[in-house]
This record gives sequence, C-alpha cells and structure tokens, in this order.
Amino acid sequence: MNRQRAFGWAAFLAIAGALAWGPGMFFDDAQSPADAIKTAATTTNAGKTHSGAVADKAAAATAKSLNMSRDLFAAKSWTPAPIQATVTDEAAAAAALALQTKVEPSAPPLPFQFIGRMDDRRDLQVFLQNGEKLYVVRLGDVIDDTYRIERISATELSLVYLPLQLSQTLSVGSAQ
Repeated sequence: MNRQRAFGWAAFLAIAGALAWGPGMFFDDAQSPADAIKTAATTTNAGKTHSGAVADKAAAATAKSLNMSRDLFAAKSWTPAPIQATVTDEAAAAAALALQTKVEPSAPPLPFQFIGRMDDRRDLQVFLQNGEKLYVVRLGDVIDDTYRIERISATELSLVYLPLQLSQTLSVGSAQ
C-alpha cells in the first residue's frame, strides 16, 4: 500500500511539473524578462563586459518585479475606448458653437390675460390677471418692477419688458 501511495504521489508531482513547465516551453514566443534584460544590458554597454553572475542577479530581480506588477484579472472589452477631448478642443467647440448660434436676448411670453377694461372720461383702466393676482393698470403704471404700460388702444395694450427694454403687445379685444 505504501508503494502504491508513493507511486501515486510521484506520478502526481511529475504531471504537475510537466504542466507547469510545458506552457512556457511550447507557447512562449517572446523572450523571457531575464533574457530581455541580459540582452539590453549587453547592448547598452557595448564596450564594457559584465560578469555573468551580476547580469543574472539583476535579470532575476527585474524579472521578479516585472511579474509582480502584471494584472492577472484585467478587464477586457471589445468596444473601442472613447476618445477623450482635450481642454482646448472643448473650449474651441464652445466658442464655435457660440459664434454659430448667436442668439439675441428675448423677453419671456407675457404672463397676463386680459380680463376687461373700464373707460371713464378721464382715463382708461385695464384689468389683467396673472395666476391668482388681479391687476388694474393705467397708462404709465409699472407691474412688479418688470413691465411698464406704454400705450393703451382700443385693440391692444403695449407693455415694455424693463430688464431688456423690449416692447410687447397684448390683445385687449375688438374696437367696438
């Protein structure tokens, strides 16, 4: 029984050794790191000769450090890496976009709805609604420091949007 166990262990170790040695022997087309360092050391110091022991020690130390930095579980992807834009490219694209789409400032749409008007002989009053608020305005009035009443006619009300000094009109009914 001991002979069978010893033979089994010997066979196991032989197969494990062959599997460990085999891929490096048959599938490694590139130079090993130790051989690459020896070659680099001899080519950089063309006129100088190094002792074999010193070159072997340096090669073994560098090969060990090269193998330790290798990422065994690196992520692999078939999609191409995105091209990163540089800061100057982004600034140039933003400047080009600003030149192409030169937008004039404009006033927001009028928030008021015409409710009605009251005309007595001295002045004309117009009733406007903005949400829940009701405004009674006359010529020259300023609404919420944003709109000023410029002109009131029979068919339209002219307002000026004060932040941009732009004129807007609101229909106030027919001329009857």
